Amino acid sequence: MPETMTETAIIHPSKEAGSAVDIVRVRKDFGSAVGVADVSLTIRNGEFVTLLGPSGCGKSTLLGMIAGFVTPTAGKIVVDGADITDLEPYRRDIGMVFQSYALFPHMNVHDNIAFGLRMRKLPAAQVEKEVARAIAMMKLEGFEARRVRQLSGGQQQRVALARAIVIRPKVLLLDEPLSALDKNLRAQMQVELSELHRKTGLTTIFVTHDQGEALSLSDRIVVMNKGAVQQVAAPIELYRQPANGFVASFIGEINALPPGRCELKDGTASLVLPGVGPLVFPTAPATGFAPGRQVRAFLRPEHVRPVLAGEAGPNVVTGKVEAHIYQGSHTITRVVVEGIGLVETRVTGAEIVASAPVGASLGLAFDLSEAVLLDTAD
Repeated sequence: MPETMTETAIIHPSKEAGSAVDIVRVRKDFGSAVGVADVSLTIRNGEFVTLLGPSGCGKSTLLGMIAGFVTPTAGKIVVDGADITDLEPYRRDIGMVFQSYALFPHMNVHDNIAFGLRMRKLPAAQVEKEVARAIAMMKLEGFEARRVRQLSGGQQQRVALARAIVIRPKVLLLDEPLSALDKNLRAQMQVELSELHRKTGLTTIFVTHDQGEALSLSDRIVVMNKGAVQQVAAPIELYRQPANGFVASFIGEINALPPGRCELKDGTASLVLPGVGPLVFPTAPATGFAPGRQVRAFLRPEHVRPVLAGEAGPNVVTGKVEAHIYQGSHTITRVVVEGIGLVETRVTGAEIVASAPVGASLGLAFDLSEAVLLDTAD
């Protein structure tokens, strides 16, 4: 905690060279079970980094070790150049917002936000000044005297965020803080979280299992599974260039084609699928896969286009419509293709529901310029 606080808004130094958090070969065992397996990760100053993965993948355990609520079995955690591995949570200068918000029900909004400052024994006048700034930043004016039970879910989250940032932490930790909110409020709070990060420049580590949330908020995403890091990348790179089959399948919807064989003939690259025939690439994919190598192709639904009956082409296959999932702005249509299995296409509007009813035959054109090719072992 800095000895003095400036008159400016609650701002932590913005993005600059250097690391804010260094996680060095951190491991956590729960008896014979591995919760986190030898994770190493550097988070730069001012970054918004998301730990993303399915339930039980180790993301909350890793966050708990950074916060000091979980003791690592091995490894170390360094914040702002200092080894905090064995430091008590209250001495780590870290702000945290829990999934349940963990507000004090016997305190009003003002006192909840002031709690951390009072624990640090700041002068009363300074506490009032900092609390007022946090209340203004989180748009809580007029709610100062209200108790927690009188607040909506979104208001409670704002109080929890204000309480976390008012102490000017070196790192802000967010453990699935949006999961209890309804869809509309969740979308609104995503915008507010992004704006809060822009205003404060706080190094932020965010935990979620929601891929859309991670893609919209993060500078970088750490995808975890079974306690191990699968890939660390910017959202666009993660979506377009997944490192393995797990990441490809976990980030957004994707069609995983069955294993096929790469071929290169007369300068034309193709993927030969048993029972389907060759799918031709517009240009030879820069995969490093040698001709004859067994690979799997992954293709997003937006890169699969429904085609008119009878339309021919090297990458057109035909199947039977199994279902339509109308989403308002678009429709996801599921088609069963012999030799491939279930394929999803995403099209604007709902016209496809009438033009290709369930049970009808439908052609699909694959845009292989957008395909991701991975080794069958990945």
